[in-house]
Amino acid sequence: MAPDTTEPGRLPIYEDLVRERGDVVAEARLAAAHTQHQAAELLGGQYVFSDPVRHPPAH
Repeated sequence: MAPDTTEPGRLPIYEDLVRERGDVVAEARLAAAHTQHQAAELLGGQYVFSDPVRHPPAH
């Protein structure tokens, strides 16, 4: 059995997929942010959306 040479926190399979197909997760996050911005403008700016990845709701 070959030793595990991957660095902690590295996901080589994911990195290969991103290289081959693009970063779908980042694209989806960007599209969601754009949609939220448009919704806020259409609603008169009365709602502020937070990024659930960076700012999860407090419990």
